[in-house]
Amino acid sequence: RSGYLGFTSSQMLAGAKLASAAFTGLSQDQLLLIMGVVAVLYTSVGGLKAVIYTDTFQWSILIAGLFLIGIPLGFNKLGGMEAIRQTISPDFLKFNQISISQAINWTVTIVPIWFIGMTLYQRIYASRNEKDAKKAWFIAGLFEYPVMAFLGVILGLFGRVAADNGLFTEFGYTTAQGMDPELGLPLFLRTAMPVGFLGLMLAAYFSAIMSTADSCLMAASGNLTHDLLNWSDKKSRLRISRWLTLVLGALALLLAWKMENVLDLMLQSYAFMVGGLFVPVIAALFFKKKNSKAAFTSMLAGGGLTLLLPFIFHSLPFGLDPIIFGLGASLLTYLLQAALQGDNRGNKPQLYQ
Repeated sequence: RSGYLGFTSSQMLAGAKLASAAFTGLSQDQLLLIMGVVAVLYTSVGGLKAVIYTDTFQWSILIAGLFLIGIPLGFNKLGGMEAIRQTISPDFLKFNQISISQAINWTVTIVPIWFIGMTLYQRIYASRNEKDAKKAWFIAGLFEYPVMAFLGVILGLFGRVAADNGLFTEFGYTTAQGMDPELGLPLFLRTAMPVGFLGLMLAAYFSAIMSTADSCLMAASGNLTHDLLNWSDKKSRLRISRWLTLVLGALALLLAWKMENVLDLMLQSYAFMVGGLFVPVIAALFFKKKNSKAAFTSMLAGGGLTLLLPFIFHSLPFGLDPIIFGLGASLLTYLLQAALQGDNRGNKPQLYQ
């Protein structure tokens, strides 16, 4: 739940930064408040059905905007591939410019989210049948990687080229040095896009941001309503769920107000969720004997250590992310407690099916 609150906050902050760089007259805090209120209200009133319908429409706008407007017009504005190569270091165009520890950190932080993301399980259970669920999962995976991964990086690269070419001088940035990297893309859109196309591109990005924010907010609310509080009466559960969505949305908005960096907040939220939930979920899916107490303590150990390590140590061995150690603690805790207690009936565990 806390992880999804953090992720919801990161999307609100991303939307506010995008809007503040593209529009004048409103501060980032004012735009953050507007985006947060809109996302929280339609999610709390409409529920999962509203989220699914709006997500479908929003992602259609996003893909069309990136493919048909953002990439072609941005590429043309910069002067083509030759101009891009002359502006930036060749390392920017290579795929091997990350360290082994960084590759491990990103893989362990991001890939497991596909096993534990409640937003994904919500869609699976909302599907009409198993076939539709598998098809939706496969299509979503393709859109996630490689489509959205490469489209987003390409536009981010365009923003860096534009900054180094002095296209952001009117905004107070002669080069990329000293500039908030997260402002590069919205400033590039504002500089490179004609007014009408700028509106379409902003609509595309706002669609993606709102799509993610409402899904994560629904996940956080669902955790509380169904897993912890667990009302038996459906009408009461629906009413309480809507109020909880409002409260959690307000908390997410407050967290976004206090943070400055979207990527840091997003990765911290990912790490907390993976560190606490990955081992218990894998155990529930693949271990023959289940142990709910071991799962709970494993969750506390993994998530807690992942959160605490950055406050205790300034750097960790080999440049590894705290999540590596959090996952290790989570697995060790689960195996030790399961071995001592057995399954939920007291039987000693046979770990794998």
